[in-house]
Amino acid sequence: MLFLLITLIVTVPLVLFALSNEEPVVLALWPTDYSLHDVPLSIAILVALAIGFLLGAFMVWFSALTHRRRARRAERKVRLLEAHVDSLKARTGAALPPAA
Repeated sequence: MLFLLITLIVTVPLVLFALSNEEPVVLALWPTDYSLHDVPLSIAILVALAIGFLLGAFMVWFSALTHRRRARRAERKVRLLEAHVDSLKARTGAALPPAA
């Protein structure tokens, strides 16, 4: 239900924005002669925002790689050390005589 509410809160303004900005624009890439004619302004802005969002998300994901790698190594080391502690406990428990 929360996901639906958040989706609705985000989607309604985007749809209203797209419906309010239907003027056609020409998009051109400066060093080349490549251009798109009669693209709705709202679509151009929303696509630019989406590209910026995806680039930002990729940069955050990429910067977190080192932290995730360190966390995996630490988890592996903890499992190894816990197994070592368990084996030491089993060995010392078998070597000790029962308490009287």
